[in-house]
Amino acid sequence: MREKKLQFILSFKNTVDALEMEQIGQKRNLPGRLIPLPSVISAGCGLAWTTEPENRELTLSVIKEEGLEPASMHEIVF
Repeated sequence: MREKKLQFILSFKNTVDALEMEQIGQKRNLPGRLIPLPSVISAGCGLAWTTEPENRELTLSVIKEEGLEPASMHEIVF
């Protein structure tokens, strides 16, 4: 069983934006990955980007440069 830990989660308003985030992450070598939206978050399209909290500022800076806007941002333990 995987150990639960604090994660920074970005949700997106639609699947296209979530998939674009995945492409940005790969292109820019961002730490993180696309996951199903955790059940404790009720906003978004059902997909989310997750990364370690220490990568928050880097992630937000890169998506701003790329013109992508998340639907919501969360820090949760899962």
